[in-house]
Amino acid sequence: MKSLAALLFPVAVMATMAMPTIASAACDVRSGPTKAALVELYTSEGCSSCPPADKRLSQLRQALGPKADAVPLAWHVDYWDYIGWHDPFAQEAFAERQHWLVQLNHHSTVYTPHFFVGGSELGLQRSALGDEVNRVNAKPAEADIRLQASVTPDGALAISADATAPVRSTPVALFLAVTESGLTSKVTRGENGGATLSHDHVVRAWVGPIRLNGGAVHVQRDITLSPSWNRAQMELVAFVEDEKTGAVLQAVNAGRCTRS
Repeated sequence: MKSLAALLFPVAVMATMAMPTIASAACDVRSGPTKAALVELYTSEGCSSCPPADKRLSQLRQALGPKADAVPLAWHVDYWDYIGWHDPFAQEAFAERQHWLVQLNHHSTVYTPHFFVGGSELGLQRSALGDEVNRVNAKPAEADIRLQASVTPDGALAISADATAPVRSTPVALFLAVTESGLTSKVTRGENGGATLSHDHVVRAWVGPIRLNGGAVHVQRDITLSPSWNRAQMELVAFVEDEKTGAVLQAVNAGRCTRS
């Protein structure tokens, strides 16, 4: 999997009704004692079967209820662009991550829509998503993450992230992501030609892997927010992942941010 640590950008998150987002004042959030479930959807605007999956991700919090702790990310892949529609949210790096996770799950088929929970490939049964989130939430956290973020007077996002985890025999890394919700596209070609599509939790950019050394890492970034992003719809996400197995040790989202 290609390292994108040289890229700088805001950080994404899942929300729980009326949470502060990147548009808010300074926030300080820390992961809890049990695992949050990182829910990843690999999707494309060029895929006719993807819109229902996009809707499932958008409605995830409501479907799971307030007790569930899930952090949704929608990764738009670029390998469907060849059939006539260029997905404006797709990045080659996102398809590379999907290939990486598929290999670590000992499978060979890459497709969309494709769900992973906590780094594990999800079955096709509709009930499997909720069941897997609950299963992950029942486990103790294997890492601790603290995120601090604020928007500077010049409009940059100042981020400080700390992650710790017990030293393992396999490498462990921190990842940061920026997501945006409330996005729409009028698709004019390809399998969804003529449709207007809506998206939430779309990964706009990400940073990682940032390797933990001696079980810890501290990262600081001042990130210029793109004027094309709707700051009120942006969320901040961080997760710690075993680079050998793909297992997510812990995730955290800006839904726990508090105003300063």
